[in-house]
Amino acid sequence: MKYLISCLLIFSYIKAFDYKLTPIKLNENSYYFYGKEEYFSKQNGGNIVNCSFIITQNSVIVIDTGSSLLYAKQMKKQIEQITNKPIKYIINTHHHPDHFLGNDAFFQSDIFASLFTKTEIEQNGDLYITNLVNLIQESMKDTKIKVPNQILSTQVLDLDGYKLKILYFDGHTKSDVAIYDENTKILYASDLVFNKRTPSTPHANIENWLNALDELEKIPYTTIVSGHGVATNSKKPIIETRNYLKFVEKTLASSAKEGLDIYEILNKPIPKEFEDFTMFKEEFERTIINTYPSYEKDLK
Repeated sequence: MKYLISCLLIFSYIKAFDYKLTPIKLNENSYYFYGKEEYFSKQNGGNIVNCSFIITQNSVIVIDTGSSLLYAKQMKKQIEQITNKPIKYIINTHHHPDHFLGNDAFFQSDIFASLFTKTEIEQNGDLYITNLVNLIQESMKDTKIKVPNQILSTQVLDLDGYKLKILYFDGHTKSDVAIYDENTKILYASDLVFNKRTPSTPHANIENWLNALDELEKIPYTTIVSGHGVATNSKKPIIETRNYLKFVEKTLASSAKEGLDIYEILNKPIPKEFEDFTMFKEEFERTIINTYPSYEKDLK
């Protein structure tokens, strides 16, 4: 029996989830890992987010660390195959778990986040782990919270002489950081922008989010890396994210006036402009369930 248990443990270790991560080159020093346009599942191991890294003269900067320790360790190995420079800096763009639960793989790195994001990770991080253990199961093995140790507060972040413009917004959450690399003209928009993937809105303030998109659109980037969906040189992801949020706002307001219930809203046909958005049904349903009651309440 002991022999059988030992064999099972060894087999389990050998069969650790393989994320099959492949860094996608944006330019000579910048890369991103494309996350699947899906919801968390055992089958994808939580690989649903775009994480990026920048190789500078002296070090590596990582933007977001994924949903698990295992994901981050495999990401780290991929980075080390490209460069032997130390990964000295991590930036967590906001407090959603797919963006920070890999922090612990970078135990020697400084981890930057806004004060709100740091506090959320510190106070509620274990709840996110519990939730993801239920969703992606063994891929969460050994994942634990590593709280950011550096607070973002300046407009320009100087990391070993490499300067990044830090843009502070709220809308997708109460604290969203976008990063503009003026050296390469790459905008790391995180979850303020979704590309052909239906936006997720559990903590959203739509009015503030729309204002943030207006500001992001003014940036003279040549490439935009959204939080979900492929990187592109187009303005379309910003425009389409804005159009979706306006559609949600209009639908909720008009439905409340008509006295519709949640099921009647969900049974409406998908607008043609959003038919090619991945996860429309799932995310629109989450939005309606979470947000519609507040629109109904405002009419009373």
